[in-house]
Amino acid sequence: MTLFRDRRHAGDALAERLGRYRGSNALVLGLPRGGVVVAAQVARWLDAELDVVVARKLGSPVSPELAIGAVTANGGRFLNEDVIAAVGVSEAYIEVVTAVQQAEARRREADLRGPRPAPSIAGRVVILVDDGLATGATMRAAVRSVRQHRPRRLVVAVPVGAPEACRALRSEVDEVVCLHEPRDFGAVGGFYREFSQTDDADVRALLAEAERGGASALASRASHP
Repeated sequence: MTLFRDRRHAGDALAERLGRYRGSNALVLGLPRGGVVVAAQVARWLDAELDVVVARKLGSPVSPELAIGAVTANGGRFLNEDVIAAVGVSEAYIEVVTAVQQAEARRREADLRGPRPAPSIAGRVVILVDDGLATGATMRAAVRSVRQHRPRRLVVAVPVGAPEACRALRSEVDEVVCLHEPRDFGAVGGFYREFSQTDDADVRALLAEAERGGASALASRASHP
């Protein structure tokens, strides 16, 4: 079932549902890589700051593709206890794979952000954006990461998501905005006509473009009080 032409189209549609946050000094955080394309459109529509939060899946000892959870650069972590119990994952393994993936998340976040400082989160509306929610593991880790910095309101916004993933997230954030929750979910890419891979250079370009746009808007407001 095709719902969106591409990630930009999805971001435009999502931004319409988030219009009440325009002018609220919101911070939009995209999950790399594809989620940043959606997030950039949302930030543009809302005149909001754009940045990233990198979450890394924690692969099981049985298969790296089988996620037992996810972790972020600052240690926000979600563990899927059902999978951990089913596979019989040890606490020692969890700690090792967490340390490895947290270090990789720090490296990638620093690489994508470059010399720019991490954004201020405390007391702000923060909108976490991805191009879709399948299991929701990486988003739940991102939520726990952001919560540590005490936002005023924490919103998860996605164009499409599995109903069970959206339901689980509603217990952890102030609001979940999901445009479509198909019962037969499948893969996120199946809901897009064009779902090409986004690389790190694309993400860096989007962040730089958003920073230039924000600087121009501030200068305009300063010259027209």
